[in-house]
Amino acid sequence: MTIDLQKMSKTEPEKLKGDIDKALVAAELRNRKDALKAIKQTAAEYGCDLDQLLGDAKPAGKPRKLPPKYRHPDDPSRTWTGRGRRPQWIVDALDAGADLADLLI
Repeated sequence: MTIDLQKMSKTEPEKLKGDIDKALVAAELRNRKDALKAIKQTAAEYGCDLDQLLGDAKPAGKPRKLPPKYRHPDDPSRTWTGRGRRPQWIVDALDAGADLADLLI
């Protein structure tokens, strides 16, 4: 099938593009369904249920809360685990010349 895009009006290629986008989405959904079906069949051949297999791969629950590693020298209620963005009090202390080791708990 040959399509001469040069002879089309502006709306015809736009419609064609929309049809192609819809066809691509439909093809991807078909591929996913086929893949899922094949995976379920393979799991059944091994005597497993797909939900069981996926359940084993899921994390056990919420990640545990890390204990604080650093404490504000003047306000012990202000702590930091050492992960993520540095709190402003850490930044201020480092700017004032403190060493991060000085703030360790």
